[in-house]
Formats: sequence, structure tokens, C-alpha cells
Amino acid sequence: MIIIPARLASTRFPGKILANIHGLPMVIATAKRVQNLDDVAIAADTEEVVQLASDYGFKAILTSQDHQSGTDRINEAASKLNLSENEIIVNVQADEPFIEEAVVKSVIERAKNTDAMITSACKKIDLNHVKDPNLVKVILDINKNAIYFSRSVIPYDREGGFEGYFGHIGLYAFRKKALQTFCTLPYAPLEHIEKLEQLRAIYHGYTIAMVEVESQSFGIDTQEDLERALHFFQ
Repeated sequence: MIIIPARLASTRFPGKILANIHGLPMVIATAKRVQNLDDVAIAADTEEVVQLASDYGFKAILTSQDHQSGTDRINEAASKLNLSENEIIVNVQADEPFIEEAVVKSVIERAKNTDAMITSACKKIDLNHVKDPNLVKVILDINKNAIYFSRSVIPYDREGGFEGYFGHIGLYAFRKKALQTFCTLPYAPLEHIEKLEQLRAIYHGYTIAMVEVESQSFGIDTQEDLERALHFFQ
């Protein structure tokens, strides 16, 4: 099941999930990108978005406006949908209207074959983007599991010449029981410092399995991101 958390009151870009993406509201454009992979539901925080989803033929669940993260929102939606404990739930961010099917499919396939709490994705990035704090970096171990995520440059290249940087793609797959466990874990100091909720899992000793993919997509956090995306994906 693919669940798209859709919060209307974005802090940096209010109402961004309704921004026009080639004639479609952003959240609907995102849903259409992944609708051929699995059942899709939109976990909304307002009746307006529930109605919008319905108008375009997508299932929507009204969730609390008090959730601290999209993961908490999809957990509520998964509960209301009565999904089985072993159902794989994929959290596709509403601000990823250009996410490629192949990327989501790769995450789903690894999630089927791992005992990790979470499965996510990353891609190689060039040195021009490494210092951007809005682009989250990740370092991996020998088994392609995440060691750490940061908005800073990781690893620090002391001698120079390193080119193996990975950028994180904010796409997460959980089995329902793992999702429920994650949402009961205490808030982690690292999560607070970096403002990255996936660090909660690592802090508490759980594994995040990663898939290296090729992707041109990027999340839209600001009006400038939107303009850049619309220009790039004409």
C-alpha cells in the first residue's frame, strides 16, 4: 500500500501540496506518478484535501492535525485502513511529484527481502550539491544499510578528492508492525538536532536498509524549488 501524507499547513511553503504541477495539484500529481505500482491512499489533515483526492478518484483518510511527522500520519491512516501486520506500507512524500516509478519499485523490492525496520533510497550526488543543508546526505555500511544521515557534509573528506557522496531520497517503506513500533519510540536527541526523523530508528538501534537508485527527482520545499522543478521537468 502506498500512503501519501498530505499536510496542508507546510511551514516553509504554505499550501504547497496544492501547488500547480502541469495542471494538477501537487499531491494529485504525486499520486498519479505511483498509482500503477500499488493501491494509493492519501492521508490528509483537512477535509479539503480529502475531497480533492476523491474528486480525482483517489482514496483518502482524514487524520489528526496534531501529528509531528508524516510517518505518524501514515501510521494513523494504516490503522484506519485495517491493513495486516506484514503489509508493506510505502510513504511517498506529497512534495515528490516527479518521483520515478522505478525508484519506488526498487524500495518495495528490497523491503520484501529485509528484516530492517525501514527501507529507503539514495543516489550519488556531485560536489556542487554536497554542502546544501536541504539535501540530506547518508553514509552506508558494507551491507548497504544506513550508518548516519545528516544535513552536513558526511563523510568529511580530510584529504580531498572523495566523490562517493550519497543524497537521501525521502521515500520510506515499513511493514505495518515496524511502522507501529517506530511511532512508539521515544523522540531522539539526534532527530531533534538534525530535524531528521529517520535518525530515531538508528538512535534506538534499528536498521535502515538502503537502495542505491538513479533519479532526477527532488523534493519541493520552497517556492524556488517549485520553479526549478517546473523548469527542469517541462
